[in-house]
Amino acid sequence: MSTSSRPLSRRAFGRLAASAAGAGVLSACSGGSGRPSADAPLRIMAINHVWSQAVERRVTEFEERIGRRVSMTLLTADQLAGSYNVKLNASGTDVDVMMVRALQEQLLFGHNGWLADLSDRVADQQFAWDDFQDAPREASVTAGKVLSVPVVTERPALYYRKDLVEDLGGPPRTLAALMEGARELTRRKEGFYGYVGRGQRSGAVSQWSSFLYSHGGDFVVDGKSGIGSPEATAAYEYYGRLLAGSGPPGATNMSLEQAMPIFAQGKAAFFVDADAVYSNFLDPKVSRVRETVGFAPFPAGPAGAKPHNIPSWSLGINAFSRLRDEAWEFIRWAAGPEMSAALQQKGIPGARSSVWSDPKTLSAFPPELTEAMRINAERGVGHDRPRVLQVGRARDIVGRPLVAGILGQSVRPVVRDADAEFADFLVRDNRHKES
Repeated sequence: MSTSSRPLSRRAFGRLAASAAGAGVLSACSGGSGRPSADAPLRIMAINHVWSQAVERRVTEFEERIGRRVSMTLLTADQLAGSYNVKLNASGTDVDVMMVRALQEQLLFGHNGWLADLSDRVADQQFAWDDFQDAPREASVTAGKVLSVPVVTERPALYYRKDLVEDLGGPPRTLAALMEGARELTRRKEGFYGYVGRGQRSGAVSQWSSFLYSHGGDFVVDGKSGIGSPEATAAYEYYGRLLAGSGPPGATNMSLEQAMPIFAQGKAAFFVDADAVYSNFLDPKVSRVRETVGFAPFPAGPAGAKPHNIPSWSLGINAFSRLRDEAWEFIRWAAGPEMSAALQQKGIPGARSSVWSDPKTLSAFPPELTEAMRINAERGVGHDRPRVLQVGRARDIVGRPLVAGILGQSVRPVVRDADAEFADFLVRDNRHKES
């Protein structure tokens, strides 16, 4: 029997954190030795996401497989991160399987010794580690150790209005054509915009990354800041012009939650964001564009089309868990070939190459989106943010020139300041590598 917690209030979450700290300290003080009793559950903490919800519905299958009860707790991303910090700082043993973001927390968790090394376990031939796509698999490795297994992937899709691009020759294949088409279709007095996308300082960084790579830049180059390069500067200027000239007012306050409804309500011609959110545009309850929405690969920039292809969520094992073998059995089951195929058939994009080559597993996606996903995965870069310990701080620095561009300000002086700040940040953030 599985149990689940839905998003908590701030007060309730405070009580959870306090009790978790106490439990973790008690576990640490007792030395964490010995195996739990047979009636102790395998504890799984996960994001409240369509993937984890689908797995939770089938968890009784796994309970019968290992003969142990499973307790599965689903939280918001912020609540999950806060709970991990409380539990793991106290060496808590009361979580076994952890759903983590390989590109957000993994480097820090690995540096702190909070994630178990899975290198030997993934070598199991039946698990078929080589079946995972290259970019998500590489993102699972920190300091030469496999610390997580990817279960959900995402790439940027170009969402567009099919009824509006006929005169443009179809969906734009280049960023130059996207800029031109967005400007041509913008009708501000009517409340219609050529382009909508994330513009919030930190939140926009992950989607901007594909624009950065397609201009020939990267966040970090040879261990040093890359955001002051001519290529990065051009990517900043492009994105700023795109939203300043064709985007809705208040774009600098928009994350996914604010930008997506604008396209869904038929108020924008183009939208670039995660392919995993496509179902929102096909849902008659929230979308007015389900008959007209189209899907295309990320357009090519001066350096070609280089979208990100990342594991948005992965599974790891708490290094302090006393049920590591059972925790690995859960990962083998939940991220195995059969489950990956079954979930992708329900429209949840996985990380295994085999599920992307099987027509049955792709039947849930619109054919045009399937092709866009396949192309983006082949071209994909395996990160969508700087790979550093303090990812949140890095995104805040990198996002500053984005805001300046969207506000119509001169980008270059802001880029120079951000580049210097990011260079100093990298020196401090990467000191751990010297030991």
